[in-house]
Amino acid sequence: MRSIVAVTAVILAPALMASAETPGDSEENHPDILLFFQAASSDAKVAKAALREIETHWRDGYTPMFIDLARLLRPSARTGVPGVGVEPVISPVKHIDVQANLQSARTPVEGLRDSGSPIRRRLLQFLKKRTGQKFGDDLDGWRRWMWSLPYEPHPEYAFFKAGVYRNIDPRMAEFLYPDRPAEIRLDEIDWGGVRVNGVPPLDHPTTIPATDAGWLDDDHVVFGIEINGQSRAYPKRIVSWHEIVRDTVGGVDIVLVYCTLCGSVIPYESHLGDEQLTFGTSGLVYRSNKLMFDEETMTLWSSLYGKPVVGPRVGSGRRLKRFPVVTTTWGEWKDMHPRTAVTSIDTGFDKDYAEGAAYSDYTGTDRIWFEVPVIDKRLKNKDEVVTLELGGKALAVSRKFLRRHGVYHHTLDGEQLVYLTSHEGTTRVYAAGTLRFEGWGPGMVVYDRDGAWWRVEEDALVAEDGTRFPRVATSPSYWFGWYAQYPETELVR
Repeated sequence: MRSIVAVTAVILAPALMASAETPGDSEENHPDILLFFQAASSDAKVAKAALREIETHWRDGYTPMFIDLARLLRPSARTGVPGVGVEPVISPVKHIDVQANLQSARTPVEGLRDSGSPIRRRLLQFLKKRTGQKFGDDLDGWRRWMWSLPYEPHPEYAFFKAGVYRNIDPRMAEFLYPDRPAEIRLDEIDWGGVRVNGVPPLDHPTTIPATDAGWLDDDHVVFGIEINGQSRAYPKRIVSWHEIVRDTVGGVDIVLVYCTLCGSVIPYESHLGDEQLTFGTSGLVYRSNKLMFDEETMTLWSSLYGKPVVGPRVGSGRRLKRFPVVTTTWGEWKDMHPRTAVTSIDTGFDKDYAEGAAYSDYTGTDRIWFEVPVIDKRLKNKDEVVTLELGGKALAVSRKFLRRHGVYHHTLDGEQLVYLTSHEGTTRVYAAGTLRFEGWGPGMVVYDRDGAWWRVEEDALVAEDGTRFPRVATSPSYWFGWYAQYPETELVR
């Protein structure tokens, strides 16, 4: 298959240059941005002339543009080592299967010794000569190095990146077009292996009562939420194939966002003030975290922060309201909520919704598919943590720790919290004030140090006299994914 940016067997600079408007005059002391497109020309003379001109103005801050180009070119089979420079090859015609495509990004390429892109080799050899770094075809190595540098990109880097990415999907150019404000480094935004909404969102999927969900076994994993007394279960086996569910629960419009890569699931209210937002999958990731977008302004949003990071809404100071969610078993959820509704398996999409079928090659190992700036080895990459943020402070508590401590008290930013983990391993967190809890009773009941019993409910801990301690919104995550976004996080393990 040929790369979208490869009009013939290699990238043609005219095709890239035609994919975006030409910006104004190049900034003083920086080479014309079009030279970087020409450096990827199939005409060796054009490419070499462009590289000579870039060389006279070289700054290490230009490295991301070479990596963005190399990212979409087939590597040489000589470097076909898992996790080292073996990138997906995308088709301009067929729909991209995200699981197969991303898996191909981390497995050896066979029989391609003579079909590796000479342009990719040319670009990476130029980087080696100009920077003195010897990462060869290891794009992850190049990324780690360039992210360790101060962020000093070419002033028209956004124009360049938009021009390259629109060859994957024209809509991607709208996310990155010049003059769009950004709160994150654009060189840390990577293509996630699909086009815009290539992972199709579920839009108000059909729900059925628990009694009709005979295809769900008691040990199957569901994401459970309750809003204004209405409960809803979203089977992980379904959500994994869609990652975004637009729905209405308890009269509130929500978007449930599941990031397969970093293991987080968060339900947000999809209103911002009086405005209803329509969220989708951008096809881009940041530090291995899904970037969603709103259709109204094409702003990119962090699915973990719940705030805009690139686009017109940046600087608004607004964040989406999040709701509590539990990752639990279907058996425990329906026991607590016998009247719950659950997403129907008849979604209208042809997917293998068997338990554990989605992304098994990813979830079954500790390897990650997208490089992050720093890995913290206090836990394994995909060890599960329960995370929250209060007052700008972040906290992650290991699930293994919580399974050993069914009742755990912790103070964060002056707020006294109690973590309650059921016999099934489901954790809920409440603002407990100064009251201390001692243990679990039968069913979903805990007792405090004075022997009083409290019901564990989705929105609050409730005493016999009606006293309520409110629930605190938390989300699950893989350790590496949370740490990549919150490197200053506190960790309990």
